[in-house]
Amino acid sequence: MTFNHSIHYHHNTLHIDSIPVADIVREVGTPVYIYSLKRALENYERIKNAFADFDAHVHYSAKANANLAILRALIQAGAGIDAVSAGEIHRAITAGAKPENIVFAGVGKSPTEIAYAVSQNVGWFNVENVAELQYIQTAAEQYQREQINIALRLNPEVTASTHPYIATGHGGAKFGLTADVIGGILARQTDYPRLKFAGLHVHIGSQLGDTTATQTAVQKALDMIAPYPAIRTLNIGGGFPAAYQTGQTLPAVAEFAAALKPIVKDYTLLLEPGRSIIADAGILITQILYVKQQAAQTFYIVDASMTELVRPALYKATHEIVPVIGHEAEKNAAQIVGPVCETSDVLGRDVLLPTLQTGDLLAILTAGAYGMVMSSNYNARPRPAEVVVNPDGSTWQIVRQRETWDDLLRSELG
Repeated sequence: MTFNHSIHYHHNTLHIDSIPVADIVREVGTPVYIYSLKRALENYERIKNAFADFDAHVHYSAKANANLAILRALIQAGAGIDAVSAGEIHRAITAGAKPENIVFAGVGKSPTEIAYAVSQNVGWFNVENVAELQYIQTAAEQYQREQINIALRLNPEVTASTHPYIATGHGGAKFGLTADVIGGILARQTDYPRLKFAGLHVHIGSQLGDTTATQTAVQKALDMIAPYPAIRTLNIGGGFPAAYQTGQTLPAVAEFAAALKPIVKDYTLLLEPGRSIIADAGILITQILYVKQQAAQTFYIVDASMTELVRPALYKATHEIVPVIGHEAEKNAAQIVGPVCETSDVLGRDVLLPTLQTGDLLAILTAGAYGMVMSSNYNARPRPAEVVVNPDGSTWQIVRQRETWDDLLRSELG
């Protein structure tokens, strides 16, 4: 069975590219995140190729997965970086990103973060608050920066076909600026002599289920900037979906490109995909600690939890979960739960699996995005190791050591 080009069974054993997952686990232990750089780079190239007929620039959204090895591989392949904190900017530069290829986004940038970004000469600011402009202007004066590129984020009041927690373009969301506020800013551009109002930003959410809402939002943005011929850049964010279920029907990136091509042909586009690049390139491997029969249900209690992967608890997100060693036996519904002392610590409900035993390994699929970056030390649990399989598909390396109990104490002063 093949889940994608890189995650597949071979001789009844789950592989990531050409490497048996069990071989990595024998050396690294569990829980462990494993990423295929080959798959991530293929996904990046797929997006680039879909927009090849545009003047388009891809900025990988670091919030999806900011491991330095992943950032480095994508930067070397030509990607810019979309950062939503000064910490992500610092990681991007450490990984080799040129500051001019970094976009700084986010609804709550602090003055300190803004000053850092200005000092590093980042290429773009996606602005979501009027007061933010003065912070950027002040920092530009301090660091003698001229003509800092500004893209004002429009909230187009468009409801995307996605989960409400990841819809960002509707009127009740905290993100962006209304059209009348943007109009007021553009009428007072001379108030900010060191800022260049060169773009508009619009992002309506993640896991977009169709292209219609995106096309509507982009058209609203184009109508907004039509009177301003100096604004020739449109940042359309990301939102391209990743499949979390085998056989799931979702619009391809090429469909978004086709929907936008008739209306944006005269503009430079900035894209900020994250999930669609890294989600299906990553898996989380966990080991069964206990098998419990209770209330007419089978519980597999595993060593991964909501501290490693919070998405099921936070969004009720569903990830496919499969055995690392495949079985042809009859499958029955099981509950995959972690050891954290919360009822919500459930990684999978009614997952169809063969009968398994303590010590067996499970793979949680499509875990490359919003997994490790959202992990925590709740219950004083050390965070897991991370491994990448290199682009050659046949070698791998640990890119983040498993945390230790001592690591959890290192910054405390008590």
